[in-house]
Amino acid sequence: MKNLPMDVLRSFVTVAELGGFTQAGELLGRSQPAISLQIKRLEEMTNTHLFSRSSQGLKLTQQGEVLFKYASDILTLNDEAMNTFLKPTLSGRVRFGIPSEFATTLLPKIVGRFAKAYPNVTLEVTCDLSKRLLSEERANQFDLILALHDNPSNKHRGQVKADELVWVTSPDQHAHEKDAIPLIVAQEGCIYRHRAVQSLRKINQAYRVVYTIPDLAGIKAAIEEGLGVTVLAKSTVPDNLKIIKPSEKYPKLGTIGISLIYDHKDPNEAMKRLVEFVATSLA
Repeated sequence: MKNLPMDVLRSFVTVAELGGFTQAGELLGRSQPAISLQIKRLEEMTNTHLFSRSSQGLKLTQQGEVLFKYASDILTLNDEAMNTFLKPTLSGRVRFGIPSEFATTLLPKIVGRFAKAYPNVTLEVTCDLSKRLLSEERANQFDLILALHDNPSNKHRGQVKADELVWVTSPDQHAHEKDAIPLIVAQEGCIYRHRAVQSLRKINQAYRVVYTIPDLAGIKAAIEEGLGVTVLAKSTVPDNLKIIKPSEKYPKLGTIGISLIYDHKDPNEAMKRLVEFVATSLA
């Protein structure tokens, strides 16, 4: 029985999460050719093709997706075991900027797992619109930023994944049936708000902004009360809310890109680990 090498599995998972050999190499401290050789070795060991290229960039094949789940589970168990027996010596501070709409769903996973694995690392988290997190006046305030952008492409540095935008409402209310769509959105500058308004104007669909709320928790509460509808990334839609299927009234909204932006030249060890945690949670 063959054994799957742990370092090869880690490279495979990182390539899948970051969407490219070069990005994975930058994170893992290896050259792009070295990562490519590891993936080729893994394909030979498993006798299957793991990645394919499309207009969206590098993607897992069907068999690649199967192996990705096994590899993620194996790495999680490996890392938990090592953290159990080795005293966590990693320390430092990471200033992390994250869009408000992702904070509610992503932060609990990250903070809980990361804090348990690396108790000596301090996380300073700031939630705001991507536009503000990336503004010039805040350029030196963050070590790592999770940013959303309008045009998903592997050309965007650090892109982790693309996510579909969807219309969301309460399954128990009827706000989405009104002639003029009542929108509950974040303030001006929000990609979701811009995409919703742009899409409705394009088809001359009547709408009105009934509430402007800066965070997902507030938007979720307003939706549950039946006060209106909103737009969210599909991966962040709470279980108790309903996705509205595209129709003449509710047009398709397209996708957004999600990137992890940091200084690739000199990332400290604490930040490298946080990047891995965030990328895994998003995947």
